Amino acid sequence: MIWMKNILPATTQRVATYTNPEINELIRNNTLENLLCLEDAEAEELTRRIHKLNSEWDTERFVEAKAAICFMGCSLFGIAKNKYWSFLTLIAATFLLQHALLGWCPSAPLMRKVGIRTAEEINQEKMVLKMLRKDFAHTKSTDAAELLKTAEKQ
Repeated sequence: MIWMKNILPATTQRVATYTNPEINELIRNNTLENLLCLEDAEAEELTRRIHKLNSEWDTERFVEAKAAICFMGCSLFGIAKNKYWSFLTLIAATFLLQHALLGWCPSAPLMRKVGIRTAEEINQEKMVLKMLRKDFAHTKSTDAAELLKTAEKQ
């Protein structure tokens, strides 16, 4: 499995790696805007935002749901109409595997363009909100931009 580390992108970075850098920057700027609006917020407002983020669908969930719908639909058409519908299931499975390995599939650029974030990006915003809420005693800064940089470090 050592070869996988050298060829495949890191799990937390694979979608962003294959996303247009301008789109990544746009998503980051939207996250920063959200954080700047909450910089001086009370703890309960920060908690509400964290709960909302816990419900946000990430790129993985969208890809999995889309693939499941495709598999079910093609399977039903294959049973009811024509066995050649099974080839669409094979194509969908190929794209799902491609997304699992590389973080890219044909619908990924569109998902990213409309602002669907990765789990890592959502977790970074949650981490900054927790820092702003003073969940971590060692956090001294209340500057959202600086805290986001801290959360993005690996």
